[in-house]
Amino acid sequence: MHNRARLPTDFAELGIRNTIDVRAMPRVLRRLVALALRYPWHCLLAVAAALGAAIFNLVTPRLLGRAVDQALHAAQGGVAGHALSVTALLIVGACALRGTLTGLQGYLGENIAQRVGRDLRVAFFDKLQQLSFSYHDSAHSGDLIARGMLDLEGVRGFLESGLLRVITLVLLLGVGAWRLLGVDVRLGLLALSFVPFVVWRAARMGFLLRLSWQRLQQLMSDLTLGMEENLQGVRVVRAFASQAFELAKFDRASDLALRLSKLRITIRMRAMSLMNLSHYVSMGLVLYAGGHRIAAGTMTVGTLTEFLTFISILNQPVRQIGMIVNSSARAAGAGTRLFEVLDAAPAVRDAPGATPLQAVHGAVRFEHVDFRYPGSERNALTDIDLELRPGEILGIVGPPGSGKSTLAHLIPRFYDVTAGRITIAGRDIRAVTLESLRDRIALVQQETFLFDTSVHDNVAYAEPWAEEENVVEAATTAQIHEHVAQLAQGYGTRVGERGVALSGGQRQRLSIARALVADPDILILDDSTAAVDAATEQLVRAAVRRAAHDKATILIAHRLGSLMHADEIVVLDQGRIVERGTHAQLLAAGGMYAALWALQHPADAGAVPDAAPRTTAQGATA
Repeated sequence: MHNRARLPTDFAELGIRNTIDVRAMPRVLRRLVALALRYPWHCLLAVAAALGAAIFNLVTPRLLGRAVDQALHAAQGGVAGHALSVTALLIVGACALRGTLTGLQGYLGENIAQRVGRDLRVAFFDKLQQLSFSYHDSAHSGDLIARGMLDLEGVRGFLESGLLRVITLVLLLGVGAWRLLGVDVRLGLLALSFVPFVVWRAARMGFLLRLSWQRLQQLMSDLTLGMEENLQGVRVVRAFASQAFELAKFDRASDLALRLSKLRITIRMRAMSLMNLSHYVSMGLVLYAGGHRIAAGTMTVGTLTEFLTFISILNQPVRQIGMIVNSSARAAGAGTRLFEVLDAAPAVRDAPGATPLQAVHGAVRFEHVDFRYPGSERNALTDIDLELRPGEILGIVGPPGSGKSTLAHLIPRFYDVTAGRITIAGRDIRAVTLESLRDRIALVQQETFLFDTSVHDNVAYAEPWAEEENVVEAATTAQIHEHVAQLAQGYGTRVGERGVALSGGQRQRLSIARALVADPDILILDDSTAAVDAATEQLVRAAVRRAAHDKATILIAHRLGSLMHADEIVVLDQGRIVERGTHAQLLAAGGMYAALWALQHPADAGAVPDAAPRTTAQGATA
């Protein structure tokens, strides 16, 4: 269901569509109120403070009217000094209590909003950790950051002020209208005549503002994404002298956001001006009609003062209808974007009844596995059938896009297979808990990522309580210890954002050390030494083979020399296994593997060397 309204021509120019889902607003706001009600005592006290402030607001006009009548009575020779003093003290007391309760209402409202904001922030971050790779493949990080920061502030603003203002406004209008209509129906209707017009203008303003908020939130996401990409790719930008181009692109998006903000201000100010005008027209009508009543002797000056004072008091809350609608519109749009993420179900999650995977002592098997990425029309892997036992090394090679990394990502269940199954020690990995599965697997991916913290903390990330000697041992195995020892602060040296203080090869070796320190049962190295020179790579491979002698190890590499000593090598092409065997067997077969070897080792082309002997986990020589 959609609602349509005639919009300013500027809206179309700014890319704002004149349709919104009118059912989303109450649904989202109800969920936000439910989150606030998780703190019942805070909500109860805030509502009580709001009601108390509204009641003392209602008392003040009546006390002022009484004071005016008492003062006129005293001026005409009556004795009203004591009564006037009492009324004056009551007015001061009522205003003081109203101010105190209003301050308490504001404090409690912000307290609730901050608590709900914290809960949403934590829940949002936790959901991002749970969502599968397939979600992050299609979601922009800049958009997610904008939702978790800017949209959350929009939600918090509604809970902080808009919600409690509704309570105050309803009480003032309800009780105030009852009082005024009870004194004089015609004059009461004149006093309240501006309310319907203000409500109509506020509702229309809220509709337009909600449309603009939706567009502005999307623009903020685009700006955040652009800034994030520019900061991450700052070296590329500088290398190609593209600062002016990037600035112009960012300036265009910023200018669009500025124009949209100006349009929002215009909408709000135009509506507020008309609402103020209607208020003063209503006050003028009451003053005119009330003056005639006083002249006719059917109304006292104090009663007219009460009417005018009530209109003045009511002006601010009624004008706040625009602010309430504005904050509600923003919260509805922001909340919708937040809940889209919070309600997203991970594509990969624990199955009902899943049990932990204990230490692995059995084989890893791919049983006729097919896999297709979500939205893709063809399989990334087809009919993969493999077995890898503890202590063995499986080498995987193939051209780019052949499915090597995809195969590696299926073992820790970053994605679920489309057909077939993967088992570890005879158990389908979909029947074990994700946490226990990934605890037994260490995957060093092609793209290394280091946190902006110390070398020690980066290596120990997989095992935060690892002893210092274990960290040093893992770094030594990865052939990075000597470099770290020469740093000014050793293992306490910060590596910078994404490890910028280190070279590509050093970052890769730190990633290998991070995988080894966790002592996994299954070790997967996905082209993890591509940035390392050939000599150092051989040292790393030899050290890793010794450290992983009892583990099931998968080596994915483009340098075929890294795979020579694997127990089995499989060659992938277009997601299928086209060749398999040892290094010597594949060279003798003269297929794709032999052709790749000839390209990388032209001096050895045509030769079929025997693989160098290696020591197996059982101590036998192969």
